[in-house]
Amino acid sequence: MSTIKESVISIVKEMPENVTLEDIMESLYVKQKIIKGQSQLESGQFYTHEEAKEILKEWLKLKSPEN
Repeated sequence: MSTIKESVISIVKEMPENVTLEDIMESLYVKQKIIKGQSQLESGQFYTHEEAKEILKEWLKLKSPEN
């Protein structure tokens, strides 16, 4: 298993020579979010599609102008 530093270096080395600092920051941000999501999946911290639809349905009811 590589360290975080090694992962960052690898990501930057794979980028083109004309990469901007913003490109690097965006790639690292996306990588962080992917790792976090994978960790949440492994630990059971997620909603099924049906659960998410039900939560959204309830949320939309609360936000509707009729209430």
